[in-house]
Amino acid sequence: MSTFYSNGKLLLTGEYVVLDGALSFAVPTKHGQSLIVENIAEPKIIWKSLDEKGDVWFEEIFKIDEITTSHTPNSDIAERLIQILNAAKQLNSNFLNTKTGFKVTTKLDFPNNWGLGTSSTLINNIAQWANVDAYQLLEKTFGGSGYDIACAKHNHPITYQIKNDKPIAKEIDFNPTFKDHLYFIHLNKKQNSREGIKHYHANKQDSKSAIKEIEDITKKMIICKTLEDFDNLINTHETIISKITKQTPVKNLLFDDFEGCIKSLGAWGGDFILVTSKINPANYFKEKGFETIISYKEMVL
Repeated sequence: MSTFYSNGKLLLTGEYVVLDGALSFAVPTKHGQSLIVENIAEPKIIWKSLDEKGDVWFEEIFKIDEITTSHTPNSDIAERLIQILNAAKQLNSNFLNTKTGFKVTTKLDFPNNWGLGTSSTLINNIAQWANVDAYQLLEKTFGGSGYDIACAKHNHPITYQIKNDKPIAKEIDFNPTFKDHLYFIHLNKKQNSREGIKHYHANKQDSKSAIKEIEDITKKMIICKTLEDFDNLINTHETIISKITKQTPVKNLLFDDFEGCIKSLGAWGGDFILVTSKINPANYFKEKGFETIISYKEMVL
């Protein structure tokens, strides 16, 4: 039996422009996904996916030879899974080159609508199992910047940048004195990252100057000493991305009376937001119907 594990992710700076090479700041989360592989005699894959409560949210049985044939899957999830396994086999011809099979169990330790990386943790886990490069596997399947793969691999906050088409992740020390005033609030819906990327490419203005500004914010945020300075950086970041993508910042849209600062994370419009507040903001957000409020310490590795 083999067990693999990957961390979830949150992108604190550089959403969208990370795709165009901006130096960005991301954190791995304490929540992630595991993948357990057991050998079986029959030439098939018995796949079962469990949620954070241990309930089955997807299960399927594939014959090994179906992975590389034109077999019609029973669902969109099965189709995507076959695509990933097939891509892994393209990267390593020895993968699944067997007359026996496997029982595979995945286990999330966060709700799959949280947007912490249900897909990226799966990609990184399968890459470990198949002994292939996770960034290449991502490129062949979901696409994207790859910062989520970097978070899956690292147990500390990182800077992330695509340079000359290569991902560069560097672990950093981020332990601000004001981290007790940082919170993550879930917006009760999952944003499709691929749709968000399409929207960005379709609507973005010339991003060259914006990339420089975002990189400057990233560098300053990492070494920030005060909550006031951190708030100013958040507000500036929201303004820049708002102009590039022609979208309204989430605070203006939903929380214009909130006394602290708010920043979207990842694709705008869903998943988690970063909130700064001198007092615990739980009551404010719960009154507005947002029940999932997690402190920085509880969320980030």
